[in-house]
Amino acid sequence: MTTIDEQPPRVIDPSLDPDAAIGELFFSDAGVDDPAPLYHHLRDVTPVHHSASGTVFLTRFDDCQRVLRDNHFGKAGRRRGQLLPDGDPEATRLRAEMMREAEARDQPQSMLFLNPPDHTRQRSLVQRAFTPKRVAELRGSIAGLADEAADRVVDAGRGDLLDLLAFPLPVAVIGTMVGVPEADWPMFRELITTSAAGIEPGATADELRAAERSNAEVGAYFLDLVAERRARPQDDLLSDLIAVEEAGDQLSEGEVIAVSILLFAAGFETTTNLIGNGVGALLRNPDQMRRLWADPSMLASAVEEMLRWDSPVQLDVRSVLESTEFDGARVEEGQQFVTLLGAANRDPARFTDPDRFDIGRNEGQPLSFAAGIHHCLGANLARAEAQEVFRALIERCTDIELEGPLRRRSRMTLRGYQAVPISVTPR
Repeated sequence: MTTIDEQPPRVIDPSLDPDAAIGELFFSDAGVDDPAPLYHHLRDVTPVHHSASGTVFLTRFDDCQRVLRDNHFGKAGRRRGQLLPDGDPEATRLRAEMMREAEARDQPQSMLFLNPPDHTRQRSLVQRAFTPKRVAELRGSIAGLADEAADRVVDAGRGDLLDLLAFPLPVAVIGTMVGVPEADWPMFRELITTSAAGIEPGATADELRAAERSNAEVGAYFLDLVAERRARPQDDLLSDLIAVEEAGDQLSEGEVIAVSILLFAAGFETTTNLIGNGVGALLRNPDQMRRLWADPSMLASAVEEMLRWDSPVQLDVRSVLESTEFDGARVEEGQQFVTLLGAANRDPARFTDPDRFDIGRNEGQPLSFAAGIHHCLGANLARAEAQEVFRALIERCTDIELEGPLRRRSRMTLRGYQAVPISVTPR
């Protein structure tokens, strides 16, 4: 068995330049592996940091929440400029070129990057599928899938938790909801992971090119799937969206494809990371694992703490839509704000002893699913899936142990592991 060697907290030089700290967050292994010390440094030195690139970086909970909820702020769409002070010039040029080409093609954007009224129109068509009532109705099927996944873990005895459980469960849930055939689920794991690099502020030019190729492949797949569902509708979200498109002007075919891709990709990518990060948190804090195994009634608060302590989404970007005042200074239309959600979730003004992982914490929800009109549609579903996963593991295993190094992916926006090698002791 391999145990996690606890390292002493990293000490950040108080004189470290804030732009250099941001560079470490996005471009250094130490920053990606453990961003909390850099978050604390930025909050202590300049909680509202106007960087050299012109982007404002926020680290306080209340500031992040305000920007996410304030109608003066919204999505920049294709007009997003350079976010990082020390960004890769080639990547910056390539990103701008790709955005110009997409705009020239009048390619529909995911509602992830839209503002009202287009965002409101698209979201209203799918949000009923993710309400607490609908998720409650799905709970039984989610529990059954979690049981099957946990059985695979027990039968294997050891292996990569991501392969055995953290990917198969969420992709089965969202794949069935959207209408992606089961035979095609496995190929999307690498495609979506590669594609997701495109939203990383620190992505290299090579990663952006690979993301563009993956986006094209995913887009072509869904174009064919839409044609198939148009000919033979089924009981799934994709068929429902096509029916809406055929009934009037609420959705174009391009928007049907964009919405379907977003729901499917986001529906498993972030939840896979939530489960993986959650197991990682328990392995790093064995006292909390023992506490949860002894009292499964703490499942809901435990999942909430996993979301807070190691959020699968670490940042969200907003653009000033209308000039306004922020933190006593004038901010102009077009200026970009990065809400560092991971930092907000470690803000001592909001959470007591925030670097401590405490599954019994009861201090309100973190900002892991953002807030405001872009609050994650699948938040209720992700929570339900994670709760059922850990319930199933507790029922079948007396212990989970680490069997190799936890390898973190070099990503800041969508945070997760490359692998979570474990062994389990069956009951």
